[in-house]
Amino acid sequence: MQKRVLIVEDEPSIRDMVAFALSKAGMQGIHAADARAAQSAIADQVPDLNLLDWMLPGMPGIDFARRLRREDLTRDIPIIMLTARGDEVDRVNGLDAGVDDYVVKPFSARELIARIRALMRRAHGEDSAGVIEIAGLRIDSAAHRVFAGEHIVPIGPTEYRLLHFFMTHPERVYSRSQLLDHVWGGGVYVEERTVDVHIRRLRMTLMPFALDGCVQTVRGSGYRFSASV
Repeated sequence: MQKRVLIVEDEPSIRDMVAFALSKAGMQGIHAADARAAQSAIADQVPDLNLLDWMLPGMPGIDFARRLRREDLTRDIPIIMLTARGDEVDRVNGLDAGVDDYVVKPFSARELIARIRALMRRAHGEDSAGVIEIAGLRIDSAAHRVFAGEHIVPIGPTEYRLLHFFMTHPERVYSRSQLLDHVWGGGVYVEERTVDVHIRRLRMTLMPFALDGCVQTVRGSGYRFSASV
């Protein structure tokens, strides 16, 4: 899955430079010039990481970071702050607001991409090779393949995205609407019952490997992925 990075920066030249570096690194940059545009972009499709400029027009990046941490849809998304403010008190204030990392301007594209990759690996439970493993099920994100033990699991593209999201967010319950936002994106019209269809397909995909029980229904709430069957 191509990782999506939301670039919230009011200077177009910096947005373009970061987006170009992300593209070369195999990631997609989503542009937003302020917090309002960023909120709209998140509603269309939830990003894998937020890159926020501290000095945004309208709402400062640090205040927007606090808002993102309060909302269910975005509270777990990693945040890197772009700032010219490198003082300790500013870093502490940012960390208190929920920022995960800092990159001080001016910065090199190579350093920024390295920090983005490292933070995504930590957030998604991936090792340095982009591999996630839970309950004998393994996703190789780089190769876009799923393994049960040493066996390749044949899996469709939507079921892959669903499984990848579940395995990077294990033991948490997600409603159908939350899964639609995270896996399909808010900009795509899909009925909630479509989630049920793909959950059934995912279970059928995992059934020959006795792993279908990892995809669990939580009555009245939604679904979760758990190694505790």
